[in-house]
Amino acid sequence: MDENRTLDVLKEAILLEKRGRAFYQNVADQTPNGAVKAFFVYMAEEEKKHVEILSEQFRAFESHQKFQAADFSEDASDATPDRVLSEEIKRKISAADFEAAAISAAMGMEERAIKLYSERAKSASDPNEKAVYAWLTDWERGHLRLLEGLERELTEKVWHDNRFWPF
Repeated sequence: MDENRTLDVLKEAILLEKRGRAFYQNVADQTPNGAVKAFFVYMAEEEKKHVEILSEQFRAFESHQKFQAADFSEDASDATPDRVLSEEIKRKISAADFEAAAISAAMGMEERAIKLYSERAKSASDPNEKAVYAWLTDWERGHLRLLEGLERELTEKVWHDNRFWPF
């Protein structure tokens, strides 16, 4: 295992998650609607958890040159509860509003995280490192599915409202 490369990936991952948290928190701070704000705060808190996990692994690897075993029993595929995407949120976000643009930008961030984590999960030789990155990949895929679903519903609403349907 290349120690420098492992630390570099951890640094990149921590930075990626910190940027995601800052982005989601910024959107939450700027939106006036309580339900929409709660959604973006939820996403910021998710990213904060990832920063904490990665920071722990960074300290462990820096000290002992290996990842620490962790409990990844929480189902990452169900990381984004249905309660987060309430009908109120769907009604309050217009496909042309700031929040909708933020959703589109957030999808790109989540895709970047998935790529980084899934590639590292494949290439890592340490089983604990593989587990960390596989787990984070699943979490980020859950976030991406949530954002894609919300974007799809917003797009269909605009199509419907503007009579863009071909039938």
